[in-house]
Amino acid sequence: PLDSQQVVTVTRFRGGGAFNVIPDSVTIGGTFRCFSNDGFMRLKRRIEEVIVAQSAVHRCAAAVDFHAGGRPLLAPTINSPALHAHFEDVATEMVGAGGVRGAMEPCMGSEDFAAFSEAVPGSHFYFVGIRNEAAGSVHVAHSPHFLVDEGALPYGAAMHASLAMTYLQRQRGRVDSHEEL
Repeated sequence: PLDSQQVVTVTRFRGGGAFNVIPDSVTIGGTFRCFSNDGFMRLKRRIEEVIVAQSAVHRCAAAVDFHAGGRPLLAPTINSPALHAHFEDVATEMVGAGGVRGAMEPCMGSEDFAAFSEAVPGSHFYFVGIRNEAAGSVHVAHSPHFLVDEGALPYGAAMHASLAMTYLQRQRGRVDSHEEL
């Protein structure tokens, strides 16, 4: 059974090249996302089961390729609680408590960064507000109308630099100096 914290999005449907000819094959593409690796694997299995079974109902064959176009499957991006707390501390110092968006809420973003986070704890999803109605920057990232307000980019760069510098300064007192390096 699927739970409510999983999403399957069909974003592409290709079949044939003429309007008056029934295609001999179709290709369906999209994404699927969830909040855990277990849920990810269950959803992957269920997608394949449904596609193969529904094709068989119509006396058709189906093949499911989760690596279409050479893109790997990406696990959910899971933030480290300790590093997210670091982000909240630094962001609050920079922009004030009212400028920091929410607690460490789950996010279904599927990013290459997830592979790094599986090996080394990380904190990836935080948002720098770029909404600027005067500039037309009002749509979310995956909208076809998305427009970056480039005036917000220095704030993002400053946030990244401050996160790194503050982390290194705080760690300096906790570990050996490694002066031999």
